Amino acid sequence: MTETGRPNSVTLRFLAAPTDVGHSGSVDAGTVLEWVDKAAYAAAVGWAKSYCVTAYVGNIHFADPVNSGDMVEVEATIVYTGRSSMHIRTVVSSGDPKGGAATMRSTCMVIFVAVGEDGKPVPVQQFEPVTPEEMEQRDHALARVKVREQIVEAMNRQEYTDAGTAERVTLRFMAAPTDVNWGGKVHGGIVMKWIDEAAYVCASRYCGRDTVAVFSGGVRFYRPLLIGHVVEVEARLVYTGTKGMHIAVHVRSGDPKGRELNLTTYCLTVMVARDDEGTSVPVPAWVPVSDEDKRLHAHARELLEIRGTAPGNRLPNHLLARGA
Repeated sequence: MTETGRPNSVTLRFLAAPTDVGHSGSVDAGTVLEWVDKAAYAAAVGWAKSYCVTAYVGNIHFADPVNSGDMVEVEATIVYTGRSSMHIRTVVSSGDPKGGAATMRSTCMVIFVAVGEDGKPVPVQQFEPVTPEEMEQRDHALARVKVREQIVEAMNRQEYTDAGTAERVTLRFMAAPTDVNWGGKVHGGIVMKWIDEAAYVCASRYCGRDTVAVFSGGVRFYRPLLIGHVVEVEARLVYTGTKGMHIAVHVRSGDPKGRELNLTTYCLTVMVARDDEGTSVPVPAWVPVSDEDKRLHAHARELLEIRGTAPGNRLPNHLLARGA
């Protein structure tokens, strides 16, 4: 609770259900992202006192899996506000409901924008940090603004065509009424779940093993996705590290009565392969062939280097080894 009496934090608590378990045997990253989006939405609406939309989801690392039957806590805390935006730090923890401390499973930054009835951004009350911890979180959010701008700029420069030769899959379906959010459009968390599913298929086809997401970043929402529209989720391999497969995912949608599909969401997800015991294992190195392959491969390297400059981040081990 802030000095104004307006709560800046919301915590959702629930049991992870058997229906939440996915192909990995534990709760999939897409479902965790759906939980994150719901908690952040609750915090945003509570602060803005108006309808809010997801604009961006920052780097989320999936440290440990959430299992069926776990008691889950998703804490969403506003740490910084712009004119109409709210930067919300989310922490997902889970543990045995019979007792014991919960373990943090993932954390990330989500940005929501308050909108009016006309769908245009509206101002929000400014958050003023008071405690040393709030000031530290505010400074951390501000330090990542520049990094996020560089990531978005780098992503916007890229073009994806049929000239690429890497593993690629496309899922197509209709946005169903069950995908709806509180504003009558497709829930941002649902879109992130689709992204995880497409990345899983692409990565698993490439390496011939079960795969799980360990990171998702730069999830930018360009425009709303409407119920009843045709949805196309395209996932393409752009880079491999020692174990990680970097998958670029584009979500497009459009009216089924027409032929045009517009970009709604884009992100980069890192998947790792696992053996039968659930241990991550090396994957075959992908070697770029076409000019587009080489450009996108360099783009993925660039994103790694940009993220490595963010507070608390570092370059992955395989890049550190090359630079040694």
